[in-house]
Amino acid sequence: MMLRGLLAVVAVAAALIAQPALAVLPSEMLKDPTLEARAQTLSKDIRCQVCQNEDIDDSAAPLAADMRRLIREKILAGQTNQQILDFLVQRYGDNVLMRPPIKPATWLLWFGPAALLIVTGTLIAVAARRRTAAPAPPQLAPDEERRLREILERRT
Repeated sequence: MMLRGLLAVVAVAAALIAQPALAVLPSEMLKDPTLEARAQTLSKDIRCQVCQNEDIDDSAAPLAADMRRLIREKILAGQTNQQILDFLVQRYGDNVLMRPPIKPATWLLWFGPAALLIVTGTLIAVAARRRTAAPAPPQLAPDEERRLREILERRT
């Protein structure tokens, strides 16, 4: 009986952990469901500048809340999604976008991990090749082998 209760608690905790932590407060939501859906769609494309790996809808950071309110204000002001995104990029830079554009300023962001992987793999391959390609130690001349055997026999 106690084991079942413990399993139930663990199952509920796991279910809660698996759910995204939507940080949008009811007071932030727009009354018009269409405009709110638009705001949420936009928010999913905006990266929290504090958390870095969360969109602003999932972040509880005060800056993310400010950005959510800003988006909703601009939607109510009649701005298009592209105008809102352009404003946020102008204010915070390309890294505010969850999928920044590919351009020279973001090449490191897009291609840096792959380049790092290639360079690391190349260095490992070169090091492995050098290790296996090391020359074999030189062979002893017949008189050196005989002398070595004599020395070893004396020790035993």
